[in-house]
Amino acid sequence: MDRRPLAKARGNLKKMIKATILTCLLFLSAIIISAQQATTPSLLQIGDRYWMQPDVVYGSANNTPLKLDIWYPRDSPNPTPTLVYIHGGGWIFGSKEGAVYQFLPYLERGWRVVNVEYRMAGNSLAPGAVEDTRCALRWLYKNAKQWNFDTSKIVLTGHSAGGHLSLITGMLPDGTPLDNRCYGDAKYGDAPMKVAAIVNWYGISDVNDLIEGPNVKNYAKMWMGSMPNAAEVARSVSPLTYVRKDLPPVITIHGDKDDVVPYTQATRLHEVLEKAGDVNKLITIKGGGHGMFAQSDYVKAYEEVWKFLKENGIAN
Repeated sequence: MDRRPLAKARGNLKKMIKATILTCLLFLSAIIISAQQATTPSLLQIGDRYWMQPDVVYGSANNTPLKLDIWYPRDSPNPTPTLVYIHGGGWIFGSKEGAVYQFLPYLERGWRVVNVEYRMAGNSLAPGAVEDTRCALRWLYKNAKQWNFDTSKIVLTGHSAGGHLSLITGMLPDGTPLDNRCYGDAKYGDAPMKVAAIVNWYGISDVNDLIEGPNVKNYAKMWMGSMPNAAEVARSVSPLTYVRKDLPPVITIHGDKDDVVPYTQATRLHEVLEKAGDVNKLITIKGGGHGMFAQSDYVKAYEEVWKFLKENGIAN
């Protein structure tokens, strides 16, 4: 009788038993670890305290309804500091729904949050996204009373392209052609669109630098498309173009090994803001790439953000 198939079967059975035991041990270990790591109370509080109004239309452009979501504490009838969050994606992809976790630290502190969608390059080339985020800010001012936005404590923030849009939205002076889609006039009660601060997570400050030369990036080229005056348009949507005295305070967080948005975009912005005498701070993540920092780096970065906002009279 050939015993080799039986021996082989026994060997496979032993392997299956070992694998089953190992799986059970891993499962039990996961249960033990989960039991030891209780759900963070602040997350439970966010889930219980907050309501969200989705897809509020703040404008329309190129046959596209422009929408935003409003996160607000249901037990807070008084105006609160308000964060305007603008998602990233190189102006060519991304969505507001995919960025919710990025503003949880602000919900934890009881802030209201307005999460903004804007047109991608596939729908509208530059400067469409900038026009949209400026219109979102105009909508915020016009509807502040209804939603209890504290217009003296509006903070703009975003990551990557969202960082750029936060910078340009907060730094543009009123009345440029980029405001024409949602033109405001003091004669009709429109207030100047001022923001209290900008929290820039590795955003672009000089678009021209990314469409020509050694730092050229595909996403920037795609945002410009084939327009013959791309350099002029890029300059009009570059935050560096609008640096002047008395801008909102700006804090920038950027990794010095970022290969998507060069670190020099942060250092140059910091230098020109310093020269203009504007309040600003640059937090460098040593060895950091394009986001996805170590947890300890995120903790330190948010400590700096809250310290900066407190020093400028925005956060408690």
